[in-house]
Amino acid sequence: MDQIKRPQKHAPLRGRNRDGKHTDLFGYADGMGKTLLTLLLVTLVGNGFQMLGFTEANIITVYILGVLIVSIITTNQLCSLLASVGSVLIFNFFFTAPRFTFHFQDNSYPVTFCIMFIASILTGTLASRLKENARLSAEAAYRTQILLDTNRMLQKEQDAQSVISATAEQVVKLLKRDIVMYLVQEERLADPCLYRAAEPDALRLDTEPEQEAADRVLRNNKPAGATTDTLSHAGCLYLPIHISQRVYGVIGIAMDEHPLDAFENSVLLSILGECALALENIHNAKEKEEAAILAKNEQLRANLLRAISHDLRTPLTSISGNASNLMTNYQKMDDDSRAQIFLDIYDDSMWLINLVENLLAVTRLEEGRVNLNQSAELMDEVIAEALQHVNRRHTEHPIHVSGTEELILAQMDAKLIVQVIINMVDNAIKYTPAGCAIDIMTRERGQMVEVSIADHGPGIPDEQKERVFDMFYSGANTIADSRRSLGLGLSLCKTIITAHGGRISVSDNQPHGTVFTFTLPVGKVELHE
Repeated sequence: MDQIKRPQKHAPLRGRNRDGKHTDLFGYADGMGKTLLTLLLVTLVGNGFQMLGFTEANIITVYILGVLIVSIITTNQLCSLLASVGSVLIFNFFFTAPRFTFHFQDNSYPVTFCIMFIASILTGTLASRLKENARLSAEAAYRTQILLDTNRMLQKEQDAQSVISATAEQVVKLLKRDIVMYLVQEERLADPCLYRAAEPDALRLDTEPEQEAADRVLRNNKPAGATTDTLSHAGCLYLPIHISQRVYGVIGIAMDEHPLDAFENSVLLSILGECALALENIHNAKEKEEAAILAKNEQLRANLLRAISHDLRTPLTSISGNASNLMTNYQKMDDDSRAQIFLDIYDDSMWLINLVENLLAVTRLEEGRVNLNQSAELMDEVIAEALQHVNRRHTEHPIHVSGTEELILAQMDAKLIVQVIINMVDNAIKYTPAGCAIDIMTRERGQMVEVSIADHGPGIPDEQKERVFDMFYSGANTIADSRRSLGLGLSLCKTIITAHGGRISVSDNQPHGTVFTFTLPVGKVELHE
């Protein structure tokens, strides 16, 4: 917008006549001076034509040309009218016999004067219209350019405050006046933002009367303040930035003795319309995002309810059935049968406990209600702690822990990382036949500690690798004890590792099996002397 100039208008020195109306003193004086100078020049040219023996028709054409020139170089149509009348009178005075008088001898001169006057009036009127059309075209081009620039600026902005600032910048460039902008937040006006033009005696725009006028605009969705009938004592004209009945903001424009003209008002309203549209788009995008989050949460709850209702039924039925069997046939059972039933009840109870722990952990992490208590911990100690709490069936799977000879420290919340290792080892136990070994390896890679948990089971198909960390996804593999997994363990692992700033991945173990790998930042020991 800086490269396109607004159509220039004469900057008048405004005074007041007896009727209280503004008069353009400089404009009238300048126009009259140009008119007199033009008439003088065409008179000199006409005198030269007469001396050269040209006919009166040529001299009349010169005066009509002078009227056309006056219409082009002046802004007031009165100058064109005076030039038309003056041309007839001067022609009569200097070029008709008897010369230097307003008398004439030829009876055809009145017709000549009338034709000359009418031709001058028509020429001046057409020239004025052409100039006015050119001015209107220039104003339309300027208006189109400034709106295009405003639209481009607003499309780049991503938040409401940036939109307000960009709009204020355009309005200040357009009007060269101080303005104040209010953004509507929770149906109230936020703190005002002042944008100053280059005026040393700037008006205060954040006073209590100004605030009252801005509040009135918000409540009524109508202009208020200076140049209006509502709170006209205010120093600013306040306009709503709105679409239909929804007000997104209020703009205040400093007013002096010069109100906005029709062109300025038209461009201003168009800019405010663009601003309101941009604010509405941001509002709609925010509502859409909130709706998407709500829909996601609702889908999560629905999936959780479906999964729980299906997967909790089996262990609960088993626990209640075994307990009923013990109450009814306890004396009839031998010790081995009772021990087996107790063991089954314990297994089902531990499965439920682990499920509930994972559910609570996932919920807290997804809602951001878990604060990581990170510290530098020895990976060997964390792994040893985790292996003490894995599924009791780990005795059926040899677990080998290996690493470097050096002690490896990682920055972590130890309780959460213990849970990650438990879930990953339990997952390997679930999906591999008895006797398959599980290998845990720890090593440093640059600024990260890498932990790998590998099994030698059937492995995971390539098409399922991308989804194994999704919540409620358990794949098509059959668990060793035929119990269906709820699909929360690996999802929880990914959430915890991501919260620590690490990464988790799955790959194939050669010649067969699966390797789960996660990373944590290297821990640094702080010495306190």
